[in-house]
Amino acid sequence: YNWCNMPHVNSQTYVRPSQEYKLEYVEVIHRHHKRTPYASNTFPEEGCAWNCSDEGLFFGGKPLNPYGNNSAATYWSVYTTDSNPYPPVGFNGTCQFPQITRGGLDDSHQHGVDLKAVYGDMLGFLPSDYDPTSISYRVTNNVITPQVASMLIAGMYPSQKNCDTPLLIQPDSVDSLEPNYPCTAATALFSSYGPGSTSPAWTQHLNASAGLFARLDSLSGVNPNSTGWHKSWDHYFDNLSARLCHDKSLPCNIVNTTNCVSMAEAEQVFRLGEYEYSFIYRDSPQSLPASVGSYGIFVAELAQNLRHAMGEGAPPTGDCKVKYRHNVAHDGSISRLLSILQLERMVWPGMGAEVVFELYSKAGVYFLRVLWGGRVLRSSHPAFGQMDMVPVAQFLAYIDGLVG
Repeated sequence: YNWCNMPHVNSQTYVRPSQEYKLEYVEVIHRHHKRTPYASNTFPEEGCAWNCSDEGLFFGGKPLNPYGNNSAATYWSVYTTDSNPYPPVGFNGTCQFPQITRGGLDDSHQHGVDLKAVYGDMLGFLPSDYDPTSISYRVTNNVITPQVASMLIAGMYPSQKNCDTPLLIQPDSVDSLEPNYPCTAATALFSSYGPGSTSPAWTQHLNASAGLFARLDSLSGVNPNSTGWHKSWDHYFDNLSARLCHDKSLPCNIVNTTNCVSMAEAEQVFRLGEYEYSFIYRDSPQSLPASVGSYGIFVAELAQNLRHAMGEGAPPTGDCKVKYRHNVAHDGSISRLLSILQLERMVWPGMGAEVVFELYSKAGVYFLRVLWGGRVLRSSHPAFGQMDMVPVAQFLAYIDGLVG
């Protein structure tokens, strides 16, 4: 477990199945790579700057189908002026909050290199050159996911560098990957036992850690009455972990610069955050139905993709038989998916955390292998256990039973 760069499929650790199994289809979903913290997770006043002048976030448009006038490769360059009296929220500097950092871009590129080394070079499954009829990439409406995808694709297919490459994206209001579609039942379930709830299990957890909240509030300047900062440990976790992932010092009080967060205190925050994610997505009895409600559409799409790869049903998008789908998502995406898969030991999915679904055939029968962090996923569901060559009909029956 490496929060800053989670393990993923790579040629050094990948275990090849027996040669009697033929790989037919692969679907990858992973969290974006490391980034700056969200603006809402920065302190009212930060004691240091955070600069991102070593990268460019490119935004623009160009005519397609048919091509027309060329466009410039434009990127954002963050700046402030003395004429603007308002200070930016959180860190000064030249970054957006959030944005994938230079280190996160490099990790994304390496992630692509590693996937191609396994599914292309080792297994001969992926084509040597990018082929949009057999490979697709999908992102969410959050700008950090296409930032990752652009680097990952160039890692997998260097010939795509500076080339037009489509990224599938669903409308923001119904996006199943993030997820962002409305489900009042799932929202009500999460709210009944998790952050913001009055559930005794949750309030006891927060009350037990109140001393650490008070200590960090007094040091950071965070308002002790801020609901966002005190309904869970999410905000402090993001702020402190983002610093450490980028070799920045833990924060100190603006006035008394000798009063700093210690590593022991940061580690306590991280343990509390890990506890929360395990409780929200696995330990609470309501976690499975809440995850199914809020991520059921994505797993239904996954089931459709598997069926189409086996020659059943209409293609999900277009008329092509795509054999490799790649989804760049978020921690909330991966957590809900792991909840539905009933991961035996839940953790907070760190940067780049990856789940891979591999569909195999053997003598006309289809099987599914699921990898988590590059290793076979172990589920606590009694029908699955080690998800290594699970009959795909068994997996699909489980998904159908959850999402219909």
